[in-house]
Amino acid sequence: METMADAEPAKAKPRPIIRLGLFLISHSFIVSVACCAAGVFALLLLPVLAKNTYISENALMPGSASPMMSNDDVSRARMFVNKVVSFDFKTDRSSIGIQDLVAQHITDLGGEVNFHKFLPQVNKFNPLHFFSSPDQGIAQENYTCSSYGINTVGFIRAPRGDGKEAIVLVTPYNSVKTSMGEALSLGIAYSIFSLLTRVTWLAKDIIWLAADSQHGEYAAVAAWLREYHTPSFDSSGRSLFESNASPTTGRKRPNDFLRAGTMAAALVIKVTDGSEKAERDVLNLYAEASNGQMPNLDLINVVNYLAVNGQRLRVKVEKLESLLDSWWLRSLAELFHKLGTVARSLNPQWNFGISVAEYIEGTATLASSLYNQALGVPTGPHGVFRDYQVDAITMEISAKRVANYKNRPNELLLQGGRLVEGVIRSVNNLLEKFHQSFFLYLLTSPNKFVSVGVYMIPFALLVAPLPMVAASLFADSTRRISGMETKVTSSPASSDIPAISFRSWRWLHAAKTVFIVHFWGAVVTLLPHFLSLVQDSPPLTNLLSWIILSAFILLILQAILGSSFSLLHMNRTQGMEWTLLKSVTIAAACTGLCIMSVINFATAELGALMLVPMCLMARPLILDAKAKTLKSFIRAACNVVLIFLVFPPVAYYLWKGALVGLDNARVGDFWNWVESLWTWNSATYIYMCMVHLPCWVLCVHTLVYPC
Repeated sequence: METMADAEPAKAKPRPIIRLGLFLISHSFIVSVACCAAGVFALLLLPVLAKNTYISENALMPGSASPMMSNDDVSRARMFVNKVVSFDFKTDRSSIGIQDLVAQHITDLGGEVNFHKFLPQVNKFNPLHFFSSPDQGIAQENYTCSSYGINTVGFIRAPRGDGKEAIVLVTPYNSVKTSMGEALSLGIAYSIFSLLTRVTWLAKDIIWLAADSQHGEYAAVAAWLREYHTPSFDSSGRSLFESNASPTTGRKRPNDFLRAGTMAAALVIKVTDGSEKAERDVLNLYAEASNGQMPNLDLINVVNYLAVNGQRLRVKVEKLESLLDSWWLRSLAELFHKLGTVARSLNPQWNFGISVAEYIEGTATLASSLYNQALGVPTGPHGVFRDYQVDAITMEISAKRVANYKNRPNELLLQGGRLVEGVIRSVNNLLEKFHQSFFLYLLTSPNKFVSVGVYMIPFALLVAPLPMVAASLFADSTRRISGMETKVTSSPASSDIPAISFRSWRWLHAAKTVFIVHFWGAVVTLLPHFLSLVQDSPPLTNLLSWIILSAFILLILQAILGSSFSLLHMNRTQGMEWTLLKSVTIAAACTGLCIMSVINFATAELGALMLVPMCLMARPLILDAKAKTLKSFIRAACNVVLIFLVFPPVAYYLWKGALVGLDNARVGDFWNWVESLWTWNSATYIYMCMVHLPCWVLCVHTLVYPC
């Protein structure tokens, strides 16, 4: 009888987490289909899961005090607006300028004022702008006086403050030709300034920036903020853009470039002409900054609360109008409505229901929020404040019959003034910066949002199959190559060849290919710097030159670095090399998407919707051609269509065509969009060139792989 010592020890069972991983890897196809379908479904479900907004910071207390703005403030603002409007029709350049007009009224109210000269920025690509702060060096001085833009900046020193914090009001206007809407926005800011010079409760300094937008709204605000935080000096050591004299009359002023404390918040005030059919004035809110940054949600909540409950304004956020009449979206809304009805019948506590109209509006708004954040381009001059960690939004009042302003002289100024007054009073109550509420969110309406904990679920589901499929492909290719090598080493013809196993280095060849393509993506990122040196080149020409040069450089890199090592048995196992290449490609795509989700979630989400299906379905076309089945034909057709649709210029053209119509979309617009990404230093440009484009090239390489 055998003893226990003679018995062979039983094999230790793997841990449950390891068994689960092996199960998922062995069933990667089913898991991939399930996760991708669940990710798309969860994305479409986000408007249903949106929560009502709420004010997290109790110190804000919006609406707790009665408005103090009086009819006298409105009357003075009306006279100021009339002067601004009448100034546009004067042709004598020696008369007082509009900057002096604003400065004179600020001085008459008892505020401090100074002028800030700035130069128009040249839209020139510089790769280092993605990795450095704004230029702080010596600026050029060979510009004519007419090239300068001139901002007028007014200050109110808070009677109860210590000068360490400030609230900024921004009113962009064109000093060459000021429109009625711009004059009204100046009037609203002037009425607020008039009120705040007399109040005793002010604990934060007030800065009124009348931004000269003849060179662009963003450029004017960005130049002033750059000087405010990082002054520029000329060769003599003097601040280059400070001005202590009137820009038109030359009268000396005693002040240099004035500053206040740390900015607690900023409000950009704009007035536009609304629809004649609108029942009441509309307040449009714009919050997106560069790289998908958003202001603290409490700031939006305060503005929305005061506008709706205090001034009876209808608050709107931007939405994709093309989705409102979409038949498939309406069908989906009806489906969710029925599911919500069934859920409430089973359990009344399941608040899953949403009306059809609410779902359509929420989806259109969510799509707009996701799209604007993914572009990485600010939706207004407020975006520059987020680069300095200042919460800011643009409040655009869309008024009825702005052109017919004389019929309702005080109503708009009173509404806008009291709204801004209420926001300032709330921010004035804060003892610290905004921090209580969300910074990462998507809006589905002015009073509903989706937080980061919810909107990350669709992205996680979309990306989840990538590591499992990569592991499955690697294990499968290693097993097959190992079997081939065993047959080769055991055959009589190879008895004189050393039996060397190459499983340890086989994946390095695929990794080298992936590295070369991603290195090529870094080179492609820098090419526009040289293309931008060519003056007056049309966008389509620049785009074609970029594509041709990129393809030429890829061929050169492949010829120099991409040659395979002369390895034994390479020709015998070449048919399985594409699985290793696909495995490493999927791993690189997963890494790039996860990193981008930390920088700009919206870009990563839209990128995952395009990259994940393409990477998972990529397979050599020659294998599908040899199979000669309906399944293989459909798979090959899907691969070709996906490769065409995911190519960056084509994808942008189709996205823009879906939003604004194909008649308004041109191929050259892709280059213009890329230029806008340079201007805003958007990380979306880095993602497109160093993650999306290399993965696209690798998938094309997989499709044409010789087997």
